[in-house]
Amino acid sequence: MEIRDYLRVVQRQWWVVAAMVLVALGVTQVINKRTTPEYAASAVFFLSSARDGESSVLEGSMFVAARLKTYTELLTGEQMVADIVRSANTGLTSEEIEDRIAVVTDGGSVLLTITVTDTVPSRAEKIADVMVSRFPALVQTLEKRTAAAGPSVVVETVQPVTLDPDQVSPRPLHNDALAVAVGLLVGAAIGVIREICDNSIRLAGVLPDLTGTPVLALIPIDRKAPRTGPFVSDSRSARAEALRQLRTNIQHAAHPVKILAVTSAMPGEGRSSAACGLAILFAEAGQKVLIVDAELRRPRLAAFLGREGSAGLTTVLVGAASLDQVLQPWGAGLWLLASGHRPPNPSELLDSPKMEELIAELRGRFDKIIFDSPPLLPVTDGAVVAARADGALLLVRARKTTGAQVAAAVRALSAVDARLLGPVFNMVAAPRRRLGLPVSADTAGPPLPPAPRPGGWHAVALSGAL
Repeated sequence: MEIRDYLRVVQRQWWVVAAMVLVALGVTQVINKRTTPEYAASAVFFLSSARDGESSVLEGSMFVAARLKTYTELLTGEQMVADIVRSANTGLTSEEIEDRIAVVTDGGSVLLTITVTDTVPSRAEKIADVMVSRFPALVQTLEKRTAAAGPSVVVETVQPVTLDPDQVSPRPLHNDALAVAVGLLVGAAIGVIREICDNSIRLAGVLPDLTGTPVLALIPIDRKAPRTGPFVSDSRSARAEALRQLRTNIQHAAHPVKILAVTSAMPGEGRSSAACGLAILFAEAGQKVLIVDAELRRPRLAAFLGREGSAGLTTVLVGAASLDQVLQPWGAGLWLLASGHRPPNPSELLDSPKMEELIAELRGRFDKIIFDSPPLLPVTDGAVVAARADGALLLVRARKTTGAQVAAAVRALSAVDARLLGPVFNMVAAPRRRLGLPVSADTAGPPLPPAPRPGGWHAVALSGAL
């Protein structure tokens, strides 16, 4: 992957990165609140050689440097800790005092820095004061024992005990910055892993190989549409133009399509909204159109169109009402046949002789009948409806539907000898030219007719994922 590929991953997976940053910040907030503040008192010692003579300067410096490790151990040794316990009256044990002392040496100098960290500032300062007062004398005593001519190393305090007024732990700003960095790295890594493991369809160009038919249309998401009603896409929007292209491709199919089944592999791929949009556009073209809610398990069209859904297809199939009693007009040239009550046996009802008689009656009364069919993979209802139609559209939702699901849906249609007109790549976020599918007669269908002037109910197309 190139850098721009990673940038696209971050752009698509931004919510994962943001979530990881928020989680990391949340963890640091808990740590910051639960960690007891600690304060540090520090002092610096300078070690020099007590030998005289210019010829021994280098030798003396090397001698002092060699002793640094010894003095470091001396500062945290038992004798120093015992002196602190006796003199400072801190109430701490020897082990606790030793844990609070840190000694730092610089390999390029002869400086020793001691830092005492404690939750009580005055106690840290008191321990450091004892070390500053005892360490030079302790070094002098030890050096006298090893050198008859006097101590060979002299310790001077170049920085007295200084208490840092700010707490050294926890450091909220430092922790927050670290949390943001870690969150970004972890989020980016998870985003890349999700992209690698994601087998959903991202490019429409793979659909012809999966279905054996050309892609009929690329329907984008209408992000500008409000969410207060079903008819929300302006007639000049990209979504409305894509639906007009789909209508044109259906009208120019090799075989006439009077009864159209709009289905999908799985729920939530925009099937119902696409069916309603097509029905509106066919009525806009002057045809007498009926849209039928054949989703008997989870009907939505009645609520989507603002009509009554308690009586409809199932009411007619069980003989409780006639077709004319349940048909509901919606605008000029468009009628709705709602699903009716939910039956216990949807598949058997849709495959019954009564359904065949109803379809024959509808053929004689309407120019175009569009079935909002159930998804193909969860239940067999969708295949039953598609088998009775003149052609079926397979809705494929970008970045959700997988190639395996599309292949299984095609096999389900083939098993009942249903005629697949082609797939429709739905809810596309990117411009068409970036989807890997060239706009040509092979993939996009005939050229679009000029868009009609907006006006009335037929000047809008539906938007949503039903």
